[in-house]
Amino acid sequence: MKIAISGKGGVGKTTLAGVMARCLADRGFKVLAIDADPDSNLASAIGIDWDTMREIKPLAQMTEFIEERTGSKKGEYGSFFKLNPKVEDIPESFSVEKDGIKLVVLGNIPQGGGGCFCAENVLLKSLLSYVLIERDEHVIVDMEAGLEHLGRGTTEYIDALIVVVEPGQRSFQTARDVKRLAADLHIPHVYIVGNKVMDDKDLALIKEHLNDLPLLGYLSYNDKIMEADKRGLSPYDIDTKIKTEVNAIIDILKTVKK
Repeated sequence: MKIAISGKGGVGKTTLAGVMARCLADRGFKVLAIDADPDSNLASAIGIDWDTMREIKPLAQMTEFIEERTGSKKGEYGSFFKLNPKVEDIPESFSVEKDGIKLVVLGNIPQGGGGCFCAENVLLKSLLSYVLIERDEHVIVDMEAGLEHLGRGTTEYIDALIVVVEPGQRSFQTARDVKRLAADLHIPHVYIVGNKVMDDKDLALIKEHLNDLPLLGYLSYNDKIMEADKRGLSPYDIDTKIKTEVNAIIDILKTVKK
């Protein structure tokens, strides 16, 4: 499966992405996790230790590497660079591994996000196109809400865009915005997953306000998620409940994708 996960900042999308990667790897699948959120925290959610995390350099900050791959140079009439840089070796050469999961951190596209037609943008979008179209393992992309790293040419290969929502109006509005962006990019399969759900009323509120988006499942409000963050651990490593809930979401997703 090729899955992109989005949602409002702080809603828990990175938690879902990290635990989902661990659950899939625990089932024996090869998993490639892509951190495409400028506020990069997926390594921690997967459970990669702090010393290893400090060694991870986002691709967008690797200036010399970007110049080498894109042939980027400035001239009298602006910047020039290749539109199809080599990216096939990046998942092996620039990833860190944890329990069968390869993690690649993209980082932030400078000066204008996805609207920036620059060498960094071209390299990152080329990499995403490659992993979504060519790679044969499960791919999980932790997005920001804006979907800036995605391009029209790759979205048909996304099996599911999951929008994580919590029971609140700001989160609901972000989900609507993501759905609109997904429609613009012709992403056909958009789902929601509830998070921080305390009771049936919270779940009913999510269903009421986002009744046009299929609900895959939900994660309960869980103090152990905050505990994991304080300890620098993945919730996967300290809580069986979240593993059960995420595995149920994976099972439902596999069913709806048949």
